Parts: sequence; structure tokens; C-alpha cells
Amino acid sequence: ERVPAEAPLGRTLARGWRGRCPRCGEGGLFRAYLKVREECPACGQSFRGLRADDGPAYVTILIAGHLAIPLMYWGAEWQNLWASVAAISAVVLVGSLVLLPRVKGAFLGVLWRSA
Repeated sequence: ERVPAEAPLGRTLARGWRGRCPRCGEGGLFRAYLKVREECPACGQSFRGLRADDGPAYVTILIAGHLAIPLMYWGAEWQNLWASVAAISAVVLVGSLVLLPRVKGAFLGVLWRSA
């Protein structure tokens, strides 16, 4: 049973960003790092048919890439090139790993709302 028509977009995005059910905001959206649950453990909302596919990965790369550009300018001033490359790579990698489930949750919230 879906009631997405009444769900405000901002609330739906925020719940998805936090990895929570877009309907009730209580149950977890993921059962593992990026594995979506079959249904919400709190309200029973089914998540079957919600497929974000590659959208979250593209958005995550877009954000991480834009964050890396100022780091590249800053790192270019370092005397040790390898230290600069390692630092920038670490920031982009960790940033991507942190952002990806949040962006996917937001995508799933919007998909749920539009279904």
C-alpha cells in the first residue's frame, strides 16, 4: 500500500538520505551497505520494484569529482607529488563511500514518491 501522493518531497528526500523508510521514517531502507530491503520492518511498506540502477553512482561521482577539483589545486602546491595524490585519492574514495548509500536512499525516496 503506497501513499506517496501526500508525501512532501523534502521529507521524502531527507528520510531516504538518512537510510530510512520514505513512508514512515522509522524502518531502515537498507539491509546491507547498498542492498535494499524487501519491505520496511516498521510499517511493512514494500520496496519491491524500486530500482535506482546507476543514478546514485553518477550523482556520487559528480559530487566527489567536484570536491576533488579544489583539492587538486591545493595538492599541486605540495612538494611531494605522491603524498598529494594519496591524500586526494583518499578524500575522494572515503567521500564516495559515505555519499553513495545516502544518494541511493534519496533516489529511492523520490522513486517511491513518484510511483
